[in-house]
Amino acid sequence: MNELKDYDDAIVKFRKSLRQSILPVISWDFYGKNYEAINNAEDDMNSLLSLSSINSWSIDTKVLDKKLKTDKNIIVITDTNLNIVFATRNMWDMSQYHPDEIIGKSPKMFQGKLTTTAPLKVISKAVKEQQPFEVTVVNYRKDGSIYNCCIKGAPIFNIKGKVVNFIAFEKEVA
Repeated sequence: MNELKDYDDAIVKFRKSLRQSILPVISWDFYGKNYEAINNAEDDMNSLLSLSSINSWSIDTKVLDKKLKTDKNIIVITDTNLNIVFATRNMWDMSQYHPDEIIGKSPKMFQGKLTTTAPLKVISKAVKEQQPFEVTVVNYRKDGSIYNCCIKGAPIFNIKGKVVNFIAFEKEVA
């Protein structure tokens, strides 16, 4: 039995020599959620880079990276008919919709009774004129609750100068 005691003492001595801090179990939740968000943002960025390549976007991908990872924007891409073709995974945090639930649908799905027409007219005019826009719209979550959504949108041109998609950077605001 003395041999086991010597073994235990050796392990204790070895672990102390490593000088590692042990994280309390309660911190794992914070780390896990942050780690998941970082991985999701990285996966979303890879998808955006793929879309950019496929559609020959003339866009600075560093801006996309900053808007997604640093500014924590939700990014929604539509085709020229304004059907959603891509949404980042952080869409869930704002709207309670997973990206796969909104692909193929119009952004109008987030509108309801309290959504006013003035910002929608700004968006419509900007899309027709292929110009950037910024509005705040009352949107609806999946559960029916409302939130104010600041949307900064713009056309995406390909390298030949033709509009191929529209992009929206979205954030919930007070």
